[in-house]
Amino acid sequence: MQRRTLLKAGLALGVLGSLPLGAHRAFADQPLVFHGLKSMSGAFASYGKYADMGSRLAIAEHSQVLGHPLKYKVIDTEGNAGKAVRKVQEAIGQDGARFFQGCTLSSSALAVSKEIHKAGGVFMTPVGADEITGKDCNASTFRWSVPTYGAIRETLVPMIRKLPQAKRWYTITPQYVFGDALLDNARKVFAEFGVEHIGNSYHSLQEQEFSGYLTNAIAAKPDVLVLLNFGSQSSNALRQAVNFGIKERMKVLLVWSAGLDQFQELGSDVLEDVYLGAQYWHQVDTPLNKQLVAATRKTYGINPNYPLAADYIGTKVMLDAIIKAGSLEGAAVAAALQGMRFQGPTGEELVRANDHQVLKDYYLLRGKPRGQMRDEDDLAEVLSAGRSFVEVDHTGCALA
Repeated sequence: MQRRTLLKAGLALGVLGSLPLGAHRAFADQPLVFHGLKSMSGAFASYGKYADMGSRLAIAEHSQVLGHPLKYKVIDTEGNAGKAVRKVQEAIGQDGARFFQGCTLSSSALAVSKEIHKAGGVFMTPVGADEITGKDCNASTFRWSVPTYGAIRETLVPMIRKLPQAKRWYTITPQYVFGDALLDNARKVFAEFGVEHIGNSYHSLQEQEFSGYLTNAIAAKPDVLVLLNFGSQSSNALRQAVNFGIKERMKVLLVWSAGLDQFQELGSDVLEDVYLGAQYWHQVDTPLNKQLVAATRKTYGINPNYPLAADYIGTKVMLDAIIKAGSLEGAAVAAALQGMRFQGPTGEELVRANDHQVLKDYYLLRGKPRGQMRDEDDLAEVLSAGRSFVEVDHTGCALA
């Protein structure tokens, strides 16, 4: 009788997926649908492709979860926050979607996290803006990647210590939430260490021609040029900087690289002696990373890069939390994630309970000369690794 009542209620609403997730337990043959938010088109499509590969690798490890067949659906965010929100709303309203992982842009993640939270779902993302586990945090949202605070601290501070003679620094910054967060944190480091921030050039999210900004940087005569952009924009800015002969004039730091895929695209001639921040590096010697490298090579014939690794571990941890919770209720899964320790690509990682930030390493790399490369993917060496996170009571996060 209960099953018939639920069916009638679902039909009356016109959408079976709009039923509370607990009701779905009555339907053993109903799949658990896991949604990947990926920029499969638009300016960040290359990132989205590898992120999707990572999620599919984690999904393939489970044929079933809690007795339900596991199904994976991709939502193409198109690198656009408005479109991402609309598509997530449709998935929630029409399909009863509750479990989401991904997003390339911080603006998209911040927008969709609110919708997922209202629906009682769970969302894990690898974006960088501090707000996601700061003032805009919520009980449904978790973040695997190191935020902009940690990325800046684990790149600028080691460089300042390695290059004590470098006193004049210039920044090039994309003008949106992610870039502003990096710039704000960089300015704090400059002030803390007595480094002179001699100038900044802002550019739009659509910009691909950086010659004017690089000319301004050269005219300022810095000791270090800091690139705070991401993806194809940072690749184009770095490539154009090398063509301008900037590496012979100053040191160059790309704070937030996309890792191996971007390095392969740029090549060793561009990367040589460039400092590079990275969330992940495939050569790191940890148990889970060895497994990930082996699985990626077996499945795709390549070494894993950052978007693949980030969305693999984000998807895997969410599925593990569902199993740990023994429930498809969003609140129960979120509770299982809080304080969860697990083996991640960077070693043992921890979901901090009070703001849902995963505590993990961030890396400072330096591009290798071609003659020192052991194989075609040995494009950089790890100079340092560390963990820098704002204390919870200073994040602005107040979880209900």
